[in-house]
Amino acid sequence: MADMSAIKEHMDVIGADGVHVGTVDRVESNRIKLMKKDSGDGAHKGHHHFISTSLVADVEGNKVRLSANADVAVTMEEEAKAGKSTMS
Repeated sequence: MADMSAIKEHMDVIGADGVHVGTVDRVESNRIKLMKKDSGDGAHKGHHHFISTSLVADVEGNKVRLSANADVAVTMEEEAKAGKSTMS
């Protein structure tokens, strides 16, 4: 398992396939909070999303590499709205 203390603000989060998933805002307990700018369009726009640290395969340089491909990882994101976290 990767060293979660090595995850820092502004690191790129990439899927196992090398595709950009988001940018680290910070780590909150067992989740990586992604910056709002990576929230997507439509109903998801302007909300923080979270990725479980259980998906982290490695932290290398300025990148957090996930064990799942990007298209799968985004389906596992949680979305924060008005102080609540819900599955997106």
